[in-house]
Amino acid sequence: MRKGVLILILSIGFVPVLFAQKLITVDNAVGIALKNSYDILVSRNDADIAKMNNTAGNAGMLPTVAANGSDNYSVNNSYIKQYPVSEINSSNVSTNAVNANIQLNWTLYDGGKMFVTKNKLNEIEALGGLQYRTQIEQTVYDVVVAYFNVVKQQQQLVSFNKVISYNQERVTILQTSFNAGSTAKNNLLQAKIDLNVSKENSIAQQSIIISSKRNLNQILSLNIDSTAYDVIDSIPLMYKPNKADLLNKIYTNNTNVLSFQKEIDIAKLSVDEFKANRLPKVNFNTSYNYQFTNNSSGTTLLSRYYGPQVGGSISIPIFQGGNINRLIATSKIQLESAHYNLENSKIQVNTQLENALTDFENQEHLLAIEKENTDLVKENLEISMQRLRYGQTTALEVRQAQQSYEDSFTRLINFKYNLKVAETKLRQLIAEL
Repeated sequence: MRKGVLILILSIGFVPVLFAQKLITVDNAVGIALKNSYDILVSRNDADIAKMNNTAGNAGMLPTVAANGSDNYSVNNSYIKQYPVSEINSSNVSTNAVNANIQLNWTLYDGGKMFVTKNKLNEIEALGGLQYRTQIEQTVYDVVVAYFNVVKQQQQLVSFNKVISYNQERVTILQTSFNAGSTAKNNLLQAKIDLNVSKENSIAQQSIIISSKRNLNQILSLNIDSTAYDVIDSIPLMYKPNKADLLNKIYTNNTNVLSFQKEIDIAKLSVDEFKANRLPKVNFNTSYNYQFTNNSSGTTLLSRYYGPQVGGSISIPIFQGGNINRLIATSKIQLESAHYNLENSKIQVNTQLENALTDFENQEHLLAIEKENTDLVKENLEISMQRLRYGQTTALEVRQAQQSYEDSFTRLINFKYNLKVAETKLRQLIAEL
């Protein structure tokens, strides 16, 4: 997390000049994603909302204060007959009544529910932070995978261009041999066909590179057509995973597992919240009141009352239609489901870890073999080209050597990329991206 924040801070200064430099490193790309990714921005807002909701007032621990006021004016016609014999008949009698008060209400005791709710809000805020971290880790994973896919495709282009140079040399040699009458024309024609096919592959590969860059731009929330930049020319492979260390960290570091654990804590507090509804509730209230009444006729022409008022109330739940028991029962079921979700998530991340480790080890072994194989096919191709220059081999043999070189180089690039993806997955699972 600290590393991600550091990259974000550094990237803010680098972003304006990245395209001027025409080179984006993987750290630059991660920094841009941390700053621009809409998924991260939304997740951060959700975390901020959870943080803002975590207050004592939202938990019901603080009093509420309100100022109230009213002014009512009325005009009435009245007729009053009183005992023994008295009649009052009034027309257009006006009354103006003004009321104002400042009132404070405070729940002093609610069975401890307010304290449980505050703890629950703490856990919800913590869960928001974990979900934010999960989104950051997923975005970083997506960036790394997409970035090195661009590197892989560019390395493939280098391979195709190398094949083009071999085919051009082969055409030149066979053209000379054909002019001298020492080789058949079909060999020359096949060499020219192979040259054109390799050129077509190179052009098609350039389109694949542009498409890969657009995919990377989408993850970085950049202009899709801003592909006029370079990436590094190799895939660094220096990671050496320790299985025992990974197994120790998978349940303590993995943010998905930690999030499900946090949901259990929240569910437990929900049960306690509903249990608190069985206990009495004590409220305290106080106010300062002002009342003024002005009558145009009657026995009381003017009245004014003002002063403080203090009171309280207690509410003891006796029967609420079984709702409290129902709420407690459903919250216990939700707690049980939260436990199931946690155990399921542990199985999932453990499976992902084992698969990623197996994939990493297999790709590492395949890469070691293919590195040796690449050296062999390259040497074989050089020998075949030399033999072709001296007229000691057939065009078919050279063509087969070229195809073996191209296939081996493609496998080598793919093994390197797959190894980097497996490495990135392992780092993501233990939250060390």
